[in-house]
Amino acid sequence: MLQKLRKKDQKGFTLIELMIVIAIIGILAAIAIPNFLAYRTRGQNSAAQSAAKNFYNTGMAYFADVTSSGTSVAPSDEVGGYQLDANIAVTGGPMTDTAGVIDTQTMTFSHTGSTTTYTLEDDGELTAS
Repeated sequence: MLQKLRKKDQKGFTLIELMIVIAIIGILAAIAIPNFLAYRTRGQNSAAQSAAKNFYNTGMAYFADVTSSGTSVAPSDEVGGYQLDANIAVTGGPMTDTAGVIDTQTMTFSHTGSTTTYTLEDDGELTAS
């Protein structure tokens, strides 16, 4: 059939062949783009969760080293080498240790590219909202 569309000794692709290739690329893009966005959102949420857990663990290690009661730690303090990623937004805090009782004072962690917010509980657990 393609031979009928071409003249003798004519080289190249026909318009139909090019349209089929463009349609296939469009279908693949329609499948790939939503998957990419979902992967990116999951990665951003994981980054916020990791930041919260790392901050909690660093704070607990700091409290174990410091013997005075009433000590507090905020993510901006960079204690124990902890550095907060610039894409992570933190509200609330600071985390305090009063006579062995940890109070996170409703600290929330979220990634700037995601709508999910994670609340750090006093026992180190995270709740998503």
